[in-house]
Amino acid sequence: MKTFKYYTLLLALLIHFHAFSQKNLAEKLGYAKDTKLLIIHADDVGLSHSEDSATITAFKKGAITSASIMVPCPWFPEIAAYAKQHPEMDWGIHLTFTSEWKNYRWDGVAPSGEIPGMIGMDGYLYASVEDFAKHATPGEVEKEIRAEIEKAKFYGIKLTHLDNHMGSILASPEMVKIYQQLGKEYQLPVLIPMNMIQMMAPQLLKYIDTNAVVVVNNFVSAYPAVPVGKWKEFYGQAIQNLKPGLNEMIFHLAYDDDEMQAITIEHAEFGSAWRQRDLDYVLSAEFKSLLKSNNVQLITWGDVQRVMYKK
Repeated sequence: MKTFKYYTLLLALLIHFHAFSQKNLAEKLGYAKDTKLLIIHADDVGLSHSEDSATITAFKKGAITSASIMVPCPWFPEIAAYAKQHPEMDWGIHLTFTSEWKNYRWDGVAPSGEIPGMIGMDGYLYASVEDFAKHATPGEVEKEIRAEIEKAKFYGIKLTHLDNHMGSILASPEMVKIYQQLGKEYQLPVLIPMNMIQMMAPQLLKYIDTNAVVVVNNFVSAYPAVPVGKWKEFYGQAIQNLKPGLNEMIFHLAYDDDEMQAITIEHAEFGSAWRQRDLDYVLSAEFKSLLKSNNVQLITWGDVQRVMYKK
């Protein structure tokens, strides 16, 4: 009789586990199956004091739900100290393998001698994804990823996820595999922008382990072709077009001040004025109103992490 009861209990647990595993992310988080989930995310934190200040303001005002930090950048210590003091906020690592600005450069966190293929003749990370992809090896990329994660942990940052600067991690299948593997090892969800991969790098789809990662169904970010006068319209349409599933809207937040103008000189794309426009939009009443009227449920990467790794 005891054996029968044991197997009955075991069967019930297996059925319960199977039912839970078949639920989508929204259901696992306690929402209806067709809920439009949205992470409002700030990229490039640590790039500058202006970037740090704008992101902190957006967090405090409830305008964003997540941010990711560029560990190799000069203003990393400032945002790391703040993040350590505010573990309730959602902090990830913006894995950084490139250094694209004209007069404002950085190298990797790993010693240059251990990642020689990632370092250009000028002693800094390459400026373009193309040069990075041409010279870097998967082994070097793994060393740099580990170095950035470990440095962030050493500074006391409570991490919730990994994403990647300029999409350089998509340079090869080997790098995509490493990205996912290290996410699992450190129990950090990784950003897999499925709509972007389908459009720009469909050859990588077969290397995405959908059993081990929670993919972002719809990744939204302003792009250079968006006219300055259509900034609000672009984001407004994107919100209205959100579908059920996991969505992420990426903003680059900073003040259009002397610091950012100097950093982004001769680089209007993702430049100083661009970042001020993004900041103005996320802080606007219009943005909040659209999210509410379109029944969007805001979540964080920390929410995803808790579902994936029972944190």
